[in-house]
Amino acid sequence: MKKHIAFSIAWCLCCLHLLAQGTVTYTKMPCTLLQGITEREYTIYLPPSYETDTVRTYPVLYLLHGGNCSNIDWERYGGLSHLADSLITCGQMKEMIVVCPEANKNNMIWFNANHWRYEDFFFHEFMPYIERTYRVKQGKAYRSVAGYSMGGGASVVYGVLHPDLFNVVYGMSSYLRSQPLEFLKNDPSAPWRQKLVDDYNPIHTIIKGTENDVKAWKSIRWFIDCGDKDFTYDANIDLITSFRKRNIPYELRIKAGGHDWNYWRPALHDALIYVSEQLPEK
Repeated sequence: MKKHIAFSIAWCLCCLHLLAQGTVTYTKMPCTLLQGITEREYTIYLPPSYETDTVRTYPVLYLLHGGNCSNIDWERYGGLSHLADSLITCGQMKEMIVVCPEANKNNMIWFNANHWRYEDFFFHEFMPYIERTYRVKQGKAYRSVAGYSMGGGASVVYGVLHPDLFNVVYGMSSYLRSQPLEFLKNDPSAPWRQKLVDDYNPIHTIIKGTENDVKAWKSIRWFIDCGDKDFTYDANIDLITSFRKRNIPYELRIKAGGHDWNYWRPALHDALIYVSEQLPEK
Protein backbone atom coordinates (compact mmCIF):
# COMPACT_ATOMS: atom_id res chain seq x y z
CA MET A 1 0.00 0.00 0.00
CA LYS A 2 2.78 2.45 0.95
CA LYS A 3 4.59 1.70 -2.31
CA HIS A 4 1.35 2.29 -4.24
CA ILE A 5 0.75 5.66 -2.55
CA ALA A 6 4.36 6.71 -3.10
CA PHE A 7 4.10 5.76 -6.78
CA SER A 8 0.84 7.74 -7.15
CA ILE A 9 2.41 10.83 -5.58
CA ALA A 10 5.50 10.51 -7.77
CA TRP A 11 3.35 10.05 -10.86
CA CYS A 12 1.32 13.17 -10.07
CA LEU A 13 4.47 15.20 -9.48
CA CYS A 14 5.75 14.13 -12.87
CA CYS A 15 2.40 14.96 -14.45
CA LEU A 16 2.52 18.50 -13.10
CA HIS A 17 5.50 19.21 -15.36
CA LEU A 18 3.21 18.40 -18.31
CA LEU A 19 0.13 20.13 -16.89
CA ALA A 20 -2.80 20.26 -19.30
CA GLN A 21 -4.45 23.64 -19.02
CA GLY A 22 -8.09 24.55 -19.24
CA THR A 23 -9.36 28.11 -19.47
CA VAL A 24 -11.20 30.32 -16.99
CA THR A 25 -13.44 33.11 -18.23
CA TYR A 26 -15.28 35.78 -16.25
CA THR A 27 -18.28 36.80 -18.29
CA LYS A 28 -21.97 37.76 -18.26
CA MET A 29 -25.28 36.55 -19.62
CA PRO A 30 -28.57 38.37 -20.29
CA CYS A 31 -31.08 38.25 -17.45
CA THR A 32 -34.82 39.02 -17.33
CA LEU A 33 -36.04 37.32 -14.14
CA LEU A 34 -34.08 39.31 -11.54
CA GLN A 35 -35.75 42.62 -10.84
CA GLY A 36 -33.70 45.61 -11.98
CA ILE A 37 -30.88 43.44 -13.38
CA THR A 38 -30.30 42.94 -17.10
CA GLU A 39 -27.04 40.95 -16.91
CA ARG A 40 -25.69 38.38 -14.49
CA GLU A 41 -22.01 37.48 -14.05
CA TYR A 42 -20.57 33.98 -13.93
CA THR A 43 -17.19 32.26 -14.02
CA ILE A 44 -16.68 29.26 -16.26
CA TYR A 45 -13.86 26.71 -16.42
CA LEU A 46 -13.51 24.88 -19.73
CA PRO A 47 -11.32 21.74 -19.63
CA PRO A 48 -8.05 21.34 -21.59
CA SER A 49 -9.48 19.62 -24.68
CA TYR A 50 -12.50 21.93 -25.07
CA GLU A 51 -10.95 24.23 -27.70
CA THR A 52 -9.34 21.47 -29.78
CA ASP A 53 -11.92 18.67 -29.65
CA THR A 54 -14.77 20.74 -31.07
CA VAL A 55 -17.38 17.97 -31.28
CA ARG A 56 -16.91 16.58 -27.79
CA THR A 57 -19.50 17.26 -25.09
CA TYR A 58 -18.73 17.47 -21.37
CA PRO A 59 -20.36 16.87 -17.98
CA VAL A 60 -21.13 20.03 -16.02
CA LEU A 61 -20.71 20.97 -12.37
CA TYR A 62 -22.49 24.04 -11.00
CA LEU A 63 -20.38 25.43 -8.15
CA LEU A 64 -22.19 27.87 -5.83
CA HIS A 65 -20.52 30.50 -3.65
CA GLY A 66 -21.26 31.44 -0.04
CA GLY A 67 -23.07 34.40 1.49
CA ASN A 68 -21.54 37.85 1.01
CA CYS A 69 -19.21 36.34 -1.61
CA SER A 70 -19.17 36.19 -5.42
CA ASN A 71 -18.69 34.00 -8.48
CA ILE A 72 -14.94 34.76 -8.64
CA ASP A 73 -14.18 33.33 -5.20
CA TRP A 74 -13.87 29.69 -6.28
CA GLU A 75 -11.03 30.72 -8.58
CA ARG A 76 -9.55 33.50 -6.43
CA TYR A 77 -9.52 31.66 -3.10
CA GLY A 78 -10.14 28.04 -4.08
CA GLY A 79 -7.69 27.82 -6.99
CA LEU A 80 -10.33 26.06 -9.10
CA SER A 81 -8.58 26.05 -12.48
CA HIS A 82 -5.15 24.97 -11.23
CA LEU A 83 -6.72 22.25 -9.10
CA ALA A 84 -8.89 20.95 -11.95
CA ASP A 85 -5.96 21.03 -14.39
CA SER A 86 -3.79 19.10 -11.92
CA LEU A 87 -6.43 16.45 -11.22
CA ILE A 88 -7.20 16.00 -14.92
CA THR A 89 -3.50 15.71 -15.77
CA CYS A 90 -3.02 13.11 -13.02
CA GLY A 91 -6.06 11.12 -14.15
CA GLN A 92 -8.02 11.71 -10.94
CA MET A 93 -10.72 13.81 -12.60
CA LYS A 94 -12.54 13.47 -15.89
CA GLU A 95 -12.70 16.54 -18.06
CA MET A 96 -15.79 18.59 -17.24
CA ILE A 97 -17.14 22.11 -17.44
CA VAL A 98 -17.37 23.91 -14.10
CA VAL A 99 -19.67 26.92 -13.79
CA CYS A 100 -19.69 29.39 -10.88
CA PRO A 101 -22.81 31.57 -11.02
CA GLU A 102 -23.18 34.92 -9.27
CA ALA A 103 -26.04 35.16 -6.77
CA ASN A 104 -25.49 38.69 -5.46
CA LYS A 105 -22.30 40.09 -3.96
CA ASN A 106 -24.23 41.77 -1.15
CA ASN A 107 -26.97 39.20 -0.80
CA MET A 108 -26.69 35.62 0.41
CA ILE A 109 -29.92 34.40 -1.17
CA TRP A 110 -30.04 31.71 -3.87
CA PHE A 111 -33.80 31.31 -3.42
CA ASN A 112 -37.03 33.03 -4.42
CA ALA A 113 -38.25 36.07 -2.54
CA ASN A 114 -40.83 38.66 -3.54
CA HIS A 115 -38.22 40.91 -5.13
CA TRP A 116 -35.47 38.36 -5.78
CA ARG A 117 -36.46 35.32 -7.88
CA TYR A 118 -33.08 33.66 -8.01
CA GLU A 119 -34.25 30.06 -8.01
CA ASP A 120 -36.45 30.83 -11.03
CA PHE A 121 -33.53 32.56 -12.72
CA PHE A 122 -31.16 29.66 -12.06
CA PHE A 123 -33.42 26.94 -13.45
CA HIS A 124 -35.28 28.84 -16.18
CA GLU A 125 -32.58 31.17 -17.49
CA PHE A 126 -29.10 30.43 -16.20
CA MET A 127 -28.89 26.65 -16.53
CA PRO A 128 -30.56 26.55 -19.98
CA TYR A 129 -28.29 29.36 -21.19
CA ILE A 130 -25.13 27.54 -20.06
CA GLU A 131 -26.21 24.23 -21.55
CA ARG A 132 -27.03 25.67 -24.97
CA THR A 133 -24.07 28.08 -25.13
CA TYR A 134 -21.42 25.51 -24.20
CA ARG A 135 -21.02 21.88 -25.25
CA VAL A 136 -22.65 20.35 -22.19
CA LYS A 137 -23.48 16.65 -22.19
CA GLN A 138 -27.23 16.39 -21.65
CA GLY A 139 -29.05 14.54 -18.88
CA LYS A 140 -29.14 14.18 -15.11
CA ALA A 141 -26.28 11.66 -15.11
CA TYR A 142 -23.87 14.37 -16.32
CA ARG A 143 -25.02 17.30 -14.17
CA SER A 144 -23.99 18.00 -10.56
CA VAL A 145 -24.21 20.86 -8.08
CA ALA A 146 -21.93 21.76 -5.16
CA GLY A 147 -21.22 24.73 -2.96
CA TYR A 148 -19.92 26.05 0.34
CA SER A 149 -21.79 27.75 3.20
CA MET A 150 -24.92 29.39 1.76
CA GLY A 151 -24.01 27.86 -1.60
CA GLY A 152 -23.75 24.45 0.07
CA GLY A 153 -27.19 24.93 1.58
CA ALA A 154 -28.55 26.00 -1.81
CA SER A 155 -26.99 22.92 -3.43
CA VAL A 156 -28.84 20.69 -0.97
CA VAL A 157 -32.09 22.62 -1.46
CA TYR A 158 -31.77 22.49 -5.26
CA GLY A 159 -31.25 18.75 -5.06
CA VAL A 160 -34.26 18.29 -2.77
CA LEU A 161 -36.54 20.45 -4.94
CA HIS A 162 -35.22 19.32 -8.34
CA PRO A 163 -33.99 15.72 -7.86
CA ASP A 164 -34.60 14.90 -11.52
CA LEU A 165 -31.84 17.30 -12.58
CA PHE A 166 -28.75 16.34 -10.55
CA ASN A 167 -26.56 13.26 -10.30
CA VAL A 168 -24.42 14.52 -7.38
CA VAL A 169 -25.13 17.07 -4.67
CA TYR A 170 -21.99 17.96 -2.69
CA GLY A 171 -22.55 20.31 0.25
CA MET A 172 -19.56 21.87 2.04
CA SER A 173 -20.26 23.51 5.41
CA SER A 174 -23.84 23.84 4.24
CA TYR A 175 -25.86 26.67 5.79
CA LEU A 176 -29.22 24.93 6.18
CA ARG A 177 -31.15 26.94 8.77
CA SER A 178 -31.00 30.41 10.32
CA GLN A 179 -28.07 31.04 12.66
CA PRO A 180 -26.44 34.29 13.87
CA LEU A 181 -24.02 35.65 11.26
CA GLU A 182 -21.56 38.42 12.07
CA PHE A 183 -21.73 40.08 8.66
CA LEU A 184 -25.53 40.42 9.01
CA LYS A 185 -25.36 41.83 12.53
CA ASN A 186 -26.28 45.39 11.52
CA ASP A 187 -28.11 44.56 8.30
CA PRO A 188 -31.81 45.58 8.41
CA SER A 189 -32.61 42.91 5.80
CA ALA A 190 -31.25 40.10 8.01
CA PRO A 191 -34.62 39.00 9.48
CA TRP A 192 -36.28 38.32 6.13
CA ARG A 193 -33.13 36.67 4.76
CA GLN A 194 -32.98 34.31 7.73
CA LYS A 195 -36.72 33.61 7.48
CA LEU A 196 -36.25 32.71 3.83
CA VAL A 197 -33.51 30.24 4.76
CA ASP A 198 -35.86 28.63 7.29
CA ASP A 199 -38.71 28.55 4.76
CA TYR A 200 -36.44 26.55 2.43
CA ASN A 201 -35.01 24.33 5.20
CA PRO A 202 -34.36 21.02 3.37
CA ILE A 203 -34.42 19.00 6.60
CA HIS A 204 -38.12 19.76 7.08
CA THR A 205 -38.83 18.98 3.44
CA ILE A 206 -37.10 15.59 3.64
CA ILE A 207 -38.91 14.60 6.84
CA LYS A 208 -42.30 15.52 5.35
CA GLY A 209 -41.63 14.08 1.89
CA THR A 210 -43.85 11.48 0.25
CA GLU A 211 -42.66 8.02 -0.77
CA ASN A 212 -42.34 9.28 -4.34
CA ASP A 213 -40.19 12.16 -3.08
CA VAL A 214 -37.94 9.73 -1.23
CA LYS A 215 -37.61 7.56 -4.32
CA ALA A 216 -36.49 10.61 -6.31
CA TRP A 217 -34.03 11.72 -3.60
CA LYS A 218 -32.48 8.25 -3.60
CA SER A 219 -31.49 8.80 -7.24
CA ILE A 220 -28.99 11.48 -6.13
CA ARG A 221 -25.49 10.83 -4.77
CA TRP A 222 -25.45 12.98 -1.63
CA PHE A 223 -22.12 14.00 -0.12
CA ILE A 224 -22.07 16.11 3.05
CA ASP A 225 -18.69 17.60 4.02
CA CYS A 226 -18.28 19.68 7.19
CA GLY A 227 -15.59 20.70 9.66
CA ASP A 228 -15.76 19.61 13.27
CA LYS A 229 -15.42 23.24 14.43
CA ASP A 230 -17.86 24.67 11.90
CA PHE A 231 -20.89 26.53 13.29
CA THR A 232 -23.04 24.67 10.73
CA TYR A 233 -21.96 21.28 12.11
CA ASP A 234 -25.15 20.57 14.10
CA ALA A 235 -27.42 21.46 11.19
CA ASN A 236 -25.45 19.20 8.86
CA ILE A 237 -25.74 16.33 11.34
CA ASP A 238 -29.50 16.99 11.49
CA LEU A 239 -29.57 16.71 7.70
CA ILE A 240 -27.84 13.35 7.90
CA THR A 241 -30.35 12.26 10.55
CA SER A 242 -33.20 13.13 8.16
CA PHE A 243 -31.53 11.05 5.43
CA ARG A 244 -31.24 8.12 7.81
CA LYS A 245 -34.89 8.38 8.87
CA ARG A 246 -35.97 8.17 5.22
CA ASN A 247 -33.36 5.52 4.30
CA ILE A 248 -31.70 7.82 1.77
CA PRO A 249 -28.09 6.79 1.00
CA TYR A 250 -25.43 9.43 1.62
CA GLU A 251 -21.74 9.95 2.26
CA LEU A 252 -20.57 12.03 5.20
CA ARG A 253 -17.13 13.48 5.77
CA ILE A 254 -16.23 15.27 9.01
CA LYS A 255 -12.70 16.64 9.13
CA ALA A 256 -10.82 18.99 11.42
CA GLY A 257 -11.60 22.57 10.51
CA GLY A 258 -13.94 25.52 10.58
CA HIS A 259 -15.99 27.71 8.25
CA ASP A 260 -13.26 29.11 5.99
CA TRP A 261 -11.13 28.55 2.91
CA ASN A 262 -8.62 26.47 4.84
CA TYR A 263 -11.39 23.87 4.86
CA TRP A 264 -13.07 24.55 1.51
CA ARG A 265 -9.92 24.36 -0.64
CA PRO A 266 -9.24 20.69 0.21
CA ALA A 267 -13.00 20.04 0.17
CA LEU A 268 -13.10 21.29 -3.43
CA HIS A 269 -10.32 18.82 -4.27
CA ASP A 270 -12.42 15.99 -2.82
CA ALA A 271 -15.59 17.24 -4.51
CA LEU A 272 -14.06 17.33 -8.00
CA ILE A 273 -12.78 13.78 -7.61
CA TYR A 274 -16.07 12.51 -6.18
CA VAL A 275 -18.21 14.13 -8.88
CA SER A 276 -15.92 12.63 -11.50
CA GLU A 277 -16.11 9.16 -9.96
CA GLN A 278 -19.92 9.19 -10.13
CA LEU A 279 -20.05 9.89 -13.87
CA PRO A 280 -21.06 7.09 -16.24
CA GLU A 281 -18.15 5.23 -17.78
CA LYS A 282 -19.11 6.37 -21.27
